[in-house]
Amino acid sequence: MRPRTLLRAATALIVTAAAALGLTAIHTTTAQAAATLPAHVFAPYFEAWTGEDPATLSQQSGAKYLTMAFLQTATRGSCTAYWNGDSSMPIASTTFGDSITRIRNAGGDVIPSFGGYTATNTGTEIADSCTNVNSIAAVFQSVINTYGVTRIDLDIEDNSLNNSAGIDRRNKAIKLTQDWAAANGKTIQFSYTLPTTTHGLADSGLAVLRNAKTNNAKIDVVNIMTFDYYDGASHNMATDTQTAATGLHGQLASLYPDKTSDQIWNMIGVTEMIGIDDYGPAETFRTEDAAPVLNWATDKGIAMISFWALQRDNGDCPGTGGSDSCSGIEQSTWFFSQAFAPFSGDGGQPPAEDDFSIAVSPASGSVDPGETTTATVSTAVTNGDAQTVDLTTAGAPAGVTATFSPATVTAGDSSTLTVATTSATRPGTYSITVTGTAPAATHSTTFKLTINGSPGGDTIGNPGFESGGLSPWVCQSGSTVVGSPAHSGSHALRVAPTLSQTGQCTQSVTLEPNHKYTLKAWVQGNFAFLGVSGGATGSNWTSSGGWQELSLSFTTGSSGTVTVSITGWYGQGDVYADDFSIT
Repeated sequence: MRPRTLLRAATALIVTAAAALGLTAIHTTTAQAAATLPAHVFAPYFEAWTGEDPATLSQQSGAKYLTMAFLQTATRGSCTAYWNGDSSMPIASTTFGDSITRIRNAGGDVIPSFGGYTATNTGTEIADSCTNVNSIAAVFQSVINTYGVTRIDLDIEDNSLNNSAGIDRRNKAIKLTQDWAAANGKTIQFSYTLPTTTHGLADSGLAVLRNAKTNNAKIDVVNIMTFDYYDGASHNMATDTQTAATGLHGQLASLYPDKTSDQIWNMIGVTEMIGIDDYGPAETFRTEDAAPVLNWATDKGIAMISFWALQRDNGDCPGTGGSDSCSGIEQSTWFFSQAFAPFSGDGGQPPAEDDFSIAVSPASGSVDPGETTTATVSTAVTNGDAQTVDLTTAGAPAGVTATFSPATVTAGDSSTLTVATTSATRPGTYSITVTGTAPAATHSTTFKLTINGSPGGDTIGNPGFESGGLSPWVCQSGSTVVGSPAHSGSHALRVAPTLSQTGQCTQSVTLEPNHKYTLKAWVQGNFAFLGVSGGATGSNWTSSGGWQELSLSFTTGSSGTVTVSITGWYGQGDVYADDFSIT
């Protein structure tokens, strides 16, 4: 994961090493001591470089437990760790100490995390930077003594996965720290956070765990980053989370043959990147993915659910991928925090003194373009007195309006949601977020709108790619949905030709037999080919640095079925396409 980027020891050896390095002794209990973490914990990553208060965000989001990212050295070769590698943010009670105490007073806790993408890419991850095992252990022990934590996370990726000396030093330091903790009556767990494929760890990740076992270092949790696959495929991120973890389960079962299947599951953690990840829209963890992951994780009894990152848990930048401050999708603020909070037994957002619930029934509707559907939005008082609740929506596609009657209710009352479409509204399935905002609390729910094709089936599925995915288009490797450039709406298709393939995307469409049609699409790029094949044949092409509409006429055969295609040309660069239509 991407960051922005002393000691009181129990043995004379550690004290000597710390003194030789000029490290300052730290006394214990500078922050209120923690109880052991829950066996199943939801702990999203908190980006510690933003200047925000973790206790405040914990309270606002309802995420009681936080993984705090990241600890690293300021320079390569150093053995002194700081938050974010910033020398003004040492491991000391003055840095986050008060906030951690407030989090614990509210019933939560924190997990300090070492490493992250920047540290592992710049040689400032503690075990890559410091060549003295005892000094690395001293840093771990400093964190335990200073903050009273019971788990340390090690986020190891990029170059650190290929640094065998650093891997060995890190695991030896874990073992030293575990022995020190046992001798001093302390509880400490270590988790490794590692990148994954959709079917389990790559061998570089497994090598980290094999070395830990060789060094008798106990790894309590293996937390896989179920995002940034960069494999050129389309993804259902909830499904891929399950297949990746299932693959890891088999790998850990082989590595630890003495453990039962349930014990192996309780070693596994998953970390999502909510919204659009660094790769782009093809790897988007959507609001509807949260419930399947939560239910599966609860059923399997895994150790942890996390996500990157708490400050992303809002819908402030639709269409933007890989941001550290927003998810890039339409969502209510703290949607994912509230969805996953029950995994720790939290029950969602902390109850306000005056609180309410919101629901929509039915939860979905299906219409043809130009039609209207309605649903009932109901509210109920869950705590204290009834509040005035303002109702709003987000996520409606172009050509769709969503209105309430009335738009403001008193908690306990209902409103009618009317969703109206136009004849030009593009077919597809869309999630419309319904939010109720009151003085003391805000809650959201989702209405799923499906817009059918017009009678006769003479439309293209997902013509503007506003679903955020490729389906029902079938594409060669590398093609994906992007947020920019887009001809209209928030998305468009990027076709990615290479020297060995054209990057073609196709879709089978069934039309009226023996009927004349016109296919249109807006395209951009060198040698963009629009075509039909199968029951009809035709093509047109252009090269354009800006959006240009292509059009071609064709007549269907006896079956009415044709294949629509958009194609680039070998080695000539990406082609973008948007707003397909057949009339």
